[in-house]
Amino acid sequence: MATSAADQRTSYPLAAFNFRVNLNGETVGFSEVSGLKVEYETTTYRHGLSFSEGEDIVRHPVNKYVPITLKKGIVQNLKKLSGWLDSGETRTLDISLCDEQGVAAVTWHIGKAVPVKLDAPALNASGNEAAIETLELMVCRITLEYH
Repeated sequence: MATSAADQRTSYPLAAFNFRVNLNGETVGFSEVSGLKVEYETTTYRHGLSFSEGEDIVRHPVNKYVPITLKKGIVQNLKKLSGWLDSGETRTLDISLCDEQGVAAVTWHIGKAVPVKLDAPALNASGNEAAIETLELMVCRITLEYH
């Protein structure tokens, strides 16, 4: 049974290669983003009627810093990222997973991001791969928005 294109758009998973990284209101191109997660800590406790009602569980948002890794092909103008690494200031970050038209479908809003490590690419005279640098950020206050 064939389904319409509209049905396929709403029921098929989004492709992970179509994403956009927005750093302080400016779009920056990255080839890979990893480490995005939203998690909760839980507390389980017993009370006087736990023998018949069962234990209770409470969720608490985790506001600790977690690492996110951004990989980027090196281009000639890298002053913005290296300046941010040198300053160490916190910035906001939005990472959006887009549909086939380039419209954001899911966005991870990051309230605080601090760069902690910049890895240079492996340089190999006999290879022809793109030079990829890795920027590691410590982030907190991640919220998820479905558009």
